[in-house]
This record gives sequence, C-alpha cells and structure tokens, in this order.
Amino acid sequence: MKSRRVGERKRLKARIPKLLRQESWRYKRINESWRRPRGVTNRTRRGRRGWPKRVSVGYKTPSKWRHLHPSGLREVNVDRVADLERLDAKESVARISHTVGERKRVAIINRAKELQIRIVNPGAEGKGEAPEVEEPITEKREPVAEQVQSDATLEPPKEETKP
Repeated sequence: MKSRRVGERKRLKARIPKLLRQESWRYKRINESWRRPRGVTNRTRRGRRGWPKRVSVGYKTPSKWRHLHPSGLREVNVDRVADLERLDAKESVARISHTVGERKRVAIINRAKELQIRIVNPGAEGKGEAPEVEEPITEKREPVAEQVQSDATLEPPKEETKP
C-alpha cells in the first residue's frame, strides 16, 4: 500500500507547476522562493501568458497526502523515549526534536532499533550505546586558616628623609 501511496503523490505533484518568484531567474539577488506579487502592473499578478503561475488553492494537496515524509509515512516528532511507544512502524517515522541532547538522542535511537521504527534524523550514528552518566567528584576542602598577603604589604614602610 505504501508504494501505491507514493506513486499517487508523485502524479499529483507532477500536475503542480514549479511556483517561482517573479524575476528570480533574471537576478541573482532574488531567491526562487515564492513571494506574492503586489505590483500594479506586475505580469505574474495579472496572470499574463509566459509568466510563472501564481500560488492558488487549486494546487492544494488532498488532506490524506499532506504532511507525509517522502517515503509515504507520517512524520511524528519525538522528544523522549516514551513517545516511541505510541508509534506504529508501518504507518509513521520518527523525527527527533532539535532540542534533544546527545544522551537522550542515543537512548531514543537504541529504543527505536528495538521497536524497528525508522528515525529520519538520527544524527548520532556510530555512537553506539547511550553514554553512562558519571557521578561528579566532590572533594572536601579544608578552610584556609590565614590569607596570604601580597609582596607589597610584607615590606615595612619606608621612612622619608628631608634634606
């Protein structure tokens, strides 16, 4: 079913034209990313032939195909290991949130391997098992009895002589 879903999505995407920002092909300083044309005489806004198509509600993807990973599975954000338990490996893939640290990321990856859930952005490949947490070493320090004086205060003051 998954491969059929991907094939249908590809056919739908092929019908949608490449929506370019006007004049982006002409000037290096203008990105291709879509911006709404606002000018009074703007050819794209007026829908002139030979100019790029405008973004339109008619190009909207059907709701069942929206927000899917290119593999055809639904993407789910994962913040902790417990989030993996509610995922179905046949219907969804996991994306680890960008705020997750290395230790928790490795733990999520290890648990996902056990559950056979695919992770889109593992980022910790080759790190193996979750790193062990070491207890911080705290040393008992004795209070300092007397403070060391600087060299300037150790010398006796010099007496001034008048000529």
